[in-house]
Amino acid sequence: MYILSPGADPHDDIEKLCDSLNEGNKNATKQFKYLSLGQGMGDAAAMMIKQGTQKGHWVLLENCHLLTSWLKTLEVIIEQLESKNAKPDPNFRLWLTTAPTDAFPLGILQRALKVVTEPPDGLRLNMTSSYSKLSEADLNQCTHEAYKSLVYVLSFFHAIVQDRRKFGKIGWNITYAFNESDFRISKDLIVLYLNKAIEFKQETLPW
Repeated sequence: MYILSPGADPHDDIEKLCDSLNEGNKNATKQFKYLSLGQGMGDAAAMMIKQGTQKGHWVLLENCHLLTSWLKTLEVIIEQLESKNAKPDPNFRLWLTTAPTDAFPLGILQRALKVVTEPPDGLRLNMTSSYSKLSEADLNQCTHEAYKSLVYVLSFFHAIVQDRRKFGKIGWNITYAFNESDFRISKDLIVLYLNKAIEFKQETLPW
């Protein structure tokens, strides 16, 4: 169970861990299932857990703090999984992410292995964190000569906006996480536009 601070997003790390432990398994890409919780998502989450226990999935339920009304039901589900009659697949794993909240059931907290993730502090550590999560495949995702330079610029910009959060409203008018998902989406957009530039043989960057 991950207790998150602003900017922390362990989704990709959990998925990579699942993939690495299932390396060589033809169904590895199907092992990781995730769902972001919100209003009305309780039934879908319960079904995902049920299927996960049967098929040995890794199930990640994100943002549990957004559906605290359902967490008592989740506590009952976990209790049932621990009963003698329950026989979940040994490969099944249940991961939960939540922002700190007083509404989280004590029963789940007592059963969980708790991890608190903090975003790196400072420009150097923020950039190191971004690059540590980029594989060689990520850096060779696009053949455009400007791609790697733009990834560096994106990492630099991302590190700056992450570090400015510590100033609160002085740093930004509206609080925003600027997490790893934002970085990944921005990188994918760079790839999209550079590939289009290659396709249409544009000599200048499509700013």
